[in-house]
Amino acid sequence: MEKKDFEAWLDNISITFLSLTDLQKNETLDHLISLSGAVQLRHLSNNLEILLKRDFLKLLPLELSFYLLKWLDPQTLLTCCLVSKQWNKVISACTEVWQTACKNLGWQIDDSVQDPQHWKKVYLKAILRMKQLKDHEAFETSSLIGHSARVYALYYKDGLLCTGSDDLSAKLWDVSTGQCIYGIQTHTCAAVKFDEQKLVTGSFDNTVACWEWSSGAKTQHFRGHTGAVFSVDYSDELDILVSGSADFTVKVWALSTGTCLNTLTGHTEWVTKVVLQKCKVKSLMHSPGDHILLSADKYEIKIWPIGREINCKCLKTLSVSEDRSISLQPRLHFDGKYIVCSSALGLYQWDFASYNILRVIKPPDFSNVSLLGFGEIFALLFDNRYLYIMDLRTEKLISRWPLPEYRKSKRGSSFLAGEMSWLNGLNGQNDMGLVFATSMPDHSIHLVLWKEHG
Repeated sequence: MEKKDFEAWLDNISITFLSLTDLQKNETLDHLISLSGAVQLRHLSNNLEILLKRDFLKLLPLELSFYLLKWLDPQTLLTCCLVSKQWNKVISACTEVWQTACKNLGWQIDDSVQDPQHWKKVYLKAILRMKQLKDHEAFETSSLIGHSARVYALYYKDGLLCTGSDDLSAKLWDVSTGQCIYGIQTHTCAAVKFDEQKLVTGSFDNTVACWEWSSGAKTQHFRGHTGAVFSVDYSDELDILVSGSADFTVKVWALSTGTCLNTLTGHTEWVTKVVLQKCKVKSLMHSPGDHILLSADKYEIKIWPIGREINCKCLKTLSVSEDRSISLQPRLHFDGKYIVCSSALGLYQWDFASYNILRVIKPPDFSNVSLLGFGEIFALLFDNRYLYIMDLRTEKLISRWPLPEYRKSKRGSSFLAGEMSWLNGLNGQNDMGLVFATSMPDHSIHLVLWKEHG
């Protein structure tokens, strides 16, 4: 048939086809298909796939595709990556989608990194770690053996754990290897804190001492308390050491000379915790950069300004019950912005700028749970049976780890949290090393450590 005649025939049959009912159109198509050969059927199949199976993700502008993808959850996105190479390419290129997925899991996001493949890999790593936490498989245990009497004092910093014992010694351990780096003769230690050169100890003999790691020599002896010293802290910048004691006082010392600069009174119970920290917020009473001292007893937390001046007066006293019917747990968190302490009523968080209670967190059966660490995303808690991780955004417990039987000290020195940066959000690098340490009845130290990523 000539082209001109064919076009006329096609126009005529098209007009007729459009006038048919749907049923007649279907019968017409069935008849034409039955008359078609392999070439026609292949042509029909190829065109039907284009008409009926349009790939909207391929056809849409990339920005619009990214907008649509943001409405899907990460697990669905991973499934969509299997549809085709094109889908995988588009989905894997959406940086914001994977960053948001990581944030929702509680992971830290560095917005300066814009490589979408990086964030997809981070998400896959994150989902594995969160599954391990949910399945209680994220940690492993180890022990440090070396003391011959009760280990009461523990302090952790930068991969090193210091232990002070009733065997009149203090040891410095490399947590990653379990090796003892230094061991020096001391007094009975109720509290320890160290840096690269020195060790500061508070003792049951009512004194504080400063020791040199390399030689084991005692470089300062701080005498003046009339009760055991349960907590110490110091600042090389201010040349100040502070100590909290069973004599109900806090003493401020010159670190380099051992001279007592001031005795802070007002507590009516043993002072079990002192914390020196720089303020990070502005208020009527303090400015960012000011040095602040917190001291805590069984019922109260007292806030003191401190610096190079000798005298200071209590700025504020915090408590959870005016009639002292509720006691505080012997752990205190202060990061310069918030004060956090636990009690039988729950976990209390104060705003340091206003001293107002921001919230009280009450997880199930909180009466026996103590605070170990508190961050922007997670909190680390424990009781006599388990170590717990709480998501502070939902206030739900997301993981637990069994603990052996141990003596839970009323003064809170015989257990501690290890690395703390992950409490502000995991990032795939900070979920390693020490999580928790406690002294055991057999004089060893029980360690809970992050497992390596699978």
